[in-house]
Amino acid sequence: MSKTDITIDPSCMDDFDPNSLAVDTAMARILSALQPVTESEAVPIRQALGRVLANDVHSDINVPGGTNSAMDGYAITASDLPASGTRELVVIGTAWAGRPFGGAVAPGQAVRIMTRGILPPGTDPIVIQDRVERHGDRIRIGVDTKPGENVRRAGEDIAAGTRVLQSGTRLTPADIGLLASLGIGAIDIKRRIRVAFFSTGDELRSVGESLGPGDVYDSNRYTLHGMLTRLGAEFIDLGVVRDECSALEAAFVQAAAGADVVITTGGVSVGEADFVKEILLKTGQVEFWKVAMKPGRPLAFGRVRNTWFFGLPGNPVSVMVTFYEFVQPALRRLMGENQHTALHLKVPCVSRLKKRPGRME
Repeated sequence: MSKTDITIDPSCMDDFDPNSLAVDTAMARILSALQPVTESEAVPIRQALGRVLANDVHSDINVPGGTNSAMDGYAITASDLPASGTRELVVIGTAWAGRPFGGAVAPGQAVRIMTRGILPPGTDPIVIQDRVERHGDRIRIGVDTKPGENVRRAGEDIAAGTRVLQSGTRLTPADIGLLASLGIGAIDIKRRIRVAFFSTGDELRSVGESLGPGDVYDSNRYTLHGMLTRLGAEFIDLGVVRDECSALEAAFVQAAAGADVVITTGGVSVGEADFVKEILLKTGQVEFWKVAMKPGRPLAFGRVRNTWFFGLPGNPVSVMVTFYEFVQPALRRLMGENQHTALHLKVPCVSRLKKRPGRME
């Protein structure tokens, strides 16, 4: 080494840091370490939106419950369908949705039927009203209706005993409506996971405080608040913690005592990492410290006592990128959600992109 050389450490300016994990490797290590929460609770379905199902849901009923008409028209016997020309039938009554026709229908007869009306015994096709000539109590039909046409069979949509929703499903408004259509008023769901978070840095101030020389407002806790709220997690905001060993250690212990996951922002880049790392090694363990990604290279994952830990960078953009790329899939897995990883699509780029080799950007 010449007198003009200096010893340097790897940084985000380097093409490749051999100590950084590939993004896919880091994500695989995170997901393989986590297991979903096992506790569940029963809640009314109106309170279950966005929550994760604890068990499979099966239907106790057929949907439709009975064979019914898909259209407004006339229920007839299949033997009355003319092979050619037309045929005249006598209308003997009406079947309404919720008020079935109580009698039998013989050949040569028809029953006026409304959409969702139960088919009278012995009838098969429904001739829609647009294809019928009616004169008083008689109708004339042609050859444009086939056996079984315009009929919805019992259990055609959902047969009794069918699994309609799988354990691990995050319930959508459509799922809530489906449960209601089956007469299910309450459902077992996974308990909410609890996340504690705080920011580190002597220069950080919360909204509402005055700024001194070199101070900045802490936006990361508000961003995390929004992302965790949207995800449906319970959370504990521990505020801003000073860059002081005893304060940081106390914050970590407090956070781990009441949460499933601890998230910090700041304090994990070069120059600060040894400080936080010392506390983590004392109170838990660190699985990895850096990922080959920009933005978001200084990302820590490990445990504080028995609680999972994510140390995110301090840069607000890096916080969002690392949260959506790593933390959100991890939290969704902890929640018991089946589809916990994000959807990735390949799309053509209309402009030139330049990036350093060996890392994801």
